[in-house]
Amino acid sequence: MGHIEEVANRLKGLRDALGLTTAEIAKSCGIEESKYIEYESGETDIPVSTIHKIAHTYGVEITALLFGEEPKMKSYFVTRKGTGVSVERRNWYKYQSLAAGFSNRRMEPFLVTVEPDTDSRAEVHLSSHDGQEFNYVESGQMEIHIDGKTITLNEGDTIMFDARHPHGMRAVGGKQLRFIAIIV
Repeated sequence: MGHIEEVANRLKGLRDALGLTTAEIAKSCGIEESKYIEYESGETDIPVSTIHKIAHTYGVEITALLFGEEPKMKSYFVTRKGTGVSVERRNWYKYQSLAAGFSNRRMEPFLVTVEPDTDSRAEVHLSSHDGQEFNYVESGQMEIHIDGKTITLNEGDTIMFDARHPHGMRAVGGKQLRFIAIIV
């Protein structure tokens, strides 16, 4: 079973445990019911922003939905280089949680690795979610689209933005992109 299907099964399990219909969970999270049904079926990749919204709405840790494990540490949690729990969202896009074991987080820090886009004409997938997002480019070059604007960020650059605005990004310049994303 692939990661998308595993997350879909955890979503369905959460919904069943809460005794909710697909319509109820979709409405409470501001998702079209048909889209939620696609997510829960495992046929469609679920944006991290949507998983974050569902987790926040129902008071569960995002890591429980993404990785199937509840965090246990309350005072501190160390993630050593290369050891964070990771999930490959697509063949070219990988998230690595930098605080998966810390419970009751008020933010979600990820190391995100993106392979270069081979088709520069392809549309960037846009999403939005509640809260704010902070990105720090560790290596490579990021083209980020926010609310109709396109901004290029280089190694060492940062951006903070209102995540309610439609946003998306891709690696450009023919090199792999690695950045820290913090979702609050």
